[in-house]
Amino acid sequence: MRRIIILTTLLCSFLSFSQTKEIDSLSVELAFQDQDSSKVDTSLSLIKALYGIGEYDKALKYIVQSEKLASDINYIKATAKIMFYKALVFAQKNDYINAINGYSKSKTLFLQLKDTLSVAKVNNSIGLIEIKRGNYAIGLQYCLAAINILEKQGLIRELNMAYDSLADAYYEIKAYDKAIEFYLKAMEIQRKLNDKPGLIASNSKLAELYSMKKEFRKAIDYYESVLSFVNTDSIKGIIYPKLGGEYLKFNDFDKAQDYLVKAYNINYRAGDKTNLLVTLNNLGNLNLKEDRLKIAQKQLMEAGELAESLNQKEELLKNYQLMKVLDSTERNFQQAFEWQRKYFNLKVLLEKENNQVLNSEVNSIPLELNPNFDKATSGENLEASTSEKDGLLNLDEINKYKIIFYALVGALAFVLVFIVMLYMKRNNNIRYTQELEEKNIKLQLQNDAFEERTRHLESVNNVKDKLFSIVSHDLKDSLSSINGFIDLLKDGSLSREEFDNLIPELSENANNASLLLFNLLNWSKSQMQSLEPKPSLFDIQEVFEAKTKLIEQRLESKGINLIDHSLRDFAYADRSMIEIVIQNLLANALKFCKNGDTITISNHISNGSCVISIADTGVGISKENISKLFKNNSFSTMGTNNEKGTGLGLSICKELVELNHGKIWVESTLNVGTTFYVELPKSRSNGD
Repeated sequence: MRRIIILTTLLCSFLSFSQTKEIDSLSVELAFQDQDSSKVDTSLSLIKALYGIGEYDKALKYIVQSEKLASDINYIKATAKIMFYKALVFAQKNDYINAINGYSKSKTLFLQLKDTLSVAKVNNSIGLIEIKRGNYAIGLQYCLAAINILEKQGLIRELNMAYDSLADAYYEIKAYDKAIEFYLKAMEIQRKLNDKPGLIASNSKLAELYSMKKEFRKAIDYYESVLSFVNTDSIKGIIYPKLGGEYLKFNDFDKAQDYLVKAYNINYRAGDKTNLLVTLNNLGNLNLKEDRLKIAQKQLMEAGELAESLNQKEELLKNYQLMKVLDSTERNFQQAFEWQRKYFNLKVLLEKENNQVLNSEVNSIPLELNPNFDKATSGENLEASTSEKDGLLNLDEINKYKIIFYALVGALAFVLVFIVMLYMKRNNNIRYTQELEEKNIKLQLQNDAFEERTRHLESVNNVKDKLFSIVSHDLKDSLSSINGFIDLLKDGSLSREEFDNLIPELSENANNASLLLFNLLNWSKSQMQSLEPKPSLFDIQEVFEAKTKLIEQRLESKGINLIDHSLRDFAYADRSMIEIVIQNLLANALKFCKNGDTITISNHISNGSCVISIADTGVGISKENISKLFKNNSFSTMGTNNEKGTGLGLSICKELVELNHGKIWVESTLNVGTTFYVELPKSRSNGD
């Protein structure tokens, strides 16, 4: 190993000595040459050598001297090359304005000489600068314009820079498929050049892109390729957390833990807070998945503090999501709700920031080469030359324009006075018209208020009539049946077997009466506009469990199967009202199912809301009857066992759901089945 180091040192010293010797030789040769083209050529060789070893100030000194000589002897080809090297030096000094100016001038000369290869090199150099400055639309076009010629000439060093810059630009504008294409092309050349830093960067970007595309196996392969090129803790500290995260997404918990523990040790020792944050988030996720909740909580709390101190919004968003899952698992629903609120607020902020970046320029960026992309430059040059010609106007012409200008100003003043007078007259007419309109509007509002009050009184009267009608018929039937059963028991007219046989019927009548009373009371209160929700956070699954117990006996007696797909999740609404809604919908499903049919209950999250569904394989609803549901006027049909209803259930459900800022809708096919959906908020609305 020592021999290799010594040989490498000797080789570098030899190369440095050779370059220095070449520069000294060219400097001596230049001193004794005449002021002709050969001296310019020698200067170019010297400039190239100085640029190659990073002596930019010395190179710039010879550029200035040779530029004047080439211009004096009209040596266009040399002038173009000198301007190109001048631009390269300015680019190295991060003086982009002078660099672009130099590239543009050299390109004009190369176009005159029809030197397509040099034009391609200039285009590529301009593209690299524009992409580096964040001008992706311009930079992409210049690099794409250079690619074909560079590929034909096999200039792999220039191609390496072009492919790498194009890939970075496509990545920044979120054209991820194009970015992958050019990172792969760059990697092929980097292997030929044995460019390890380039290979590390390309493999890392490809791993990140494939992870975003959820191709975790490929992401893992590219991250492991990065590790094959390096053996330093600084790189491992970056790659290990990401690699552990990919194995975690791949559900390979053992390898994920191995990499994440190594990442933690490296980054903790190095004090690398950024990569320690990624490590802690992934470790917390791993321990959460493996039910080590106390350890997960400790790691996630530490990660959250780090994310806030570093202002790492993406990792903070991930942390909020994991904390929500952790508290939900431990049934701390109130705290889980707080994490979810933070998660959505930050997510909206990040989406807004991303949209601002995208909408500013990126959406309009063409991904392929536009053959006319640099015609705008010619137009700008033409405009500049026109401006120079305008600057040559003589004094007489300027005086003539002054007279015309003053005449126009006088005419404009007269017109303005006339317009002001017309405007004042028009305003008087408008004011008079507005006063008349205001009086008409007041009269109309008074009439509308009187009509509304009349309609309200009629509605209250209708409520009273309907309430008495329902109480006198439907409720009386259920209560009469129960009273008759009680009288039979009192008289001792029933045997033990008859008693057992009549219990299901008695239970059904009691349930019907209870549900009817629920609906009547709430319907009448809603009609009287006195129903007020009292929202809180509650578990939907608990409500399902309580309400399905009430109908177990009726399900069994009717021969109907119940499938429970409900999940533990929370909604923000009035629990008692939602219990009534679910009880009504379950009763409806039961009413219209036959022996052997199935009722399925479930819930899920959609767009940040809790969605409940109750589906049955019963008789279904025709299209004409679907339009009659949820209306204030009662609509009811007989059940499969001739069960009767008031027709108020679904209108009550709609009232209660909407009072809680939710939605209810139905999907049904005749003779196939029906599904009712209820969407409820998971957090307090802005209007509350």
